[in-house]
Amino acid sequence: MKEVGIPIHAIKGRGAATRLAHRFESVERDAFDDGWGTLQESAPDGPQPLATEVMLEEAKSAITRNDSPDIHFDYGLNPYRGCEHGCVYCYARPTHSYLNLSPGLDFETKIIAKRNLAAVLARELSARSYVPQQIVIGSATDAYQPLERELRITRSVLELLHTCHHPLALVTKGSGVERDLDLLGPMAARKLAAVYVTITTLDGELARKLEPRAAAPHRRLRTIRTLAAAGVPVGVSVAPQIPFINDDMEQVLAAAYDAGARSAFYTVLRLPWELNPLFQEWLGLHYPQRAARVMARIQEMHNMDRDARHQGKVYDSNFASRMKGRGLWADLIHQRFEKTCARLGLNRERVALDVTQFRPSLLHGQGSLF
Repeated sequence: MKEVGIPIHAIKGRGAATRLAHRFESVERDAFDDGWGTLQESAPDGPQPLATEVMLEEAKSAITRNDSPDIHFDYGLNPYRGCEHGCVYCYARPTHSYLNLSPGLDFETKIIAKRNLAAVLARELSARSYVPQQIVIGSATDAYQPLERELRITRSVLELLHTCHHPLALVTKGSGVERDLDLLGPMAARKLAAVYVTITTLDGELARKLEPRAAAPHRRLRTIRTLAAAGVPVGVSVAPQIPFINDDMEQVLAAAYDAGARSAFYTVLRLPWELNPLFQEWLGLHYPQRAARVMARIQEMHNMDRDARHQGKVYDSNFASRMKGRGLWADLIHQRFEKTCARLGLNRERVALDVTQFRPSLLHGQGSLF
């Protein structure tokens, strides 16, 4: 007798719909209907809301070093592992596998907070071997996800960098960054801070499906306006570009420019490791009629030949193409982006942060002669 699988349903406020097994698990479990109605009894009204669990961690290091030639910064810093925003396309989801947790629902419901991050960062910045460079905060998971309102770990990091005059850049979808304008404003005036706000689409309904607990698109535009009015250099990220899903890049760029953004960048969707089945699961729930077309274009952009596509491969990690893709569709996205930026006046000037002002002695209450 064939087992009957339990239908998967979208969960309100969550990007993933299941606790997808990670790649290191030796056993994978699926729910099935045993005919006794036990699953229906335990969840009579469908999927139940899931609470977020916070796990506090004593971080051993703060700064991550990057040597990938297609990423234009060397130092990153992430106050949290996992992200409650729940963006279904997040390339950081597979990192939860190293914690023996699912890149699906666990990534957005089991958050690890590095409570001692500022102290560890101070130690690393004070090391004689440390060479100051811009630190990008939120390079993997959002530093202004909802938990930050209570835990204030990002705030503690900004206070430290403000004290020692160290340059930073922030990438976020969270309007909570406005809380820290008392630090970011003075730092920006000294060419020590810049902020990049990600707006994937202006379509609120689509955003609720793609990134359910991030700030609404119109709220992010207000954040850009607030930051720009305070003198903080602001850029907009329109990443990732997903064929046949978020097709309003030009409108997003125009709205961001009108709000005060003066730089922009994008990437195309990439689906490493468990992100591939997770995103396909999301497509099947929300856009089943166009799922095959979306995946075909993604395969083309990542240079999958016919044999690779037949085997279900959708991602090439080649540094030369993984961010922007290759082929006709990738070229079309690139042309749309470049022409719109040129028309609006985006990316005309590069924001250069000043590393020469860094004073590690100020971390220990010592005065400075400069």
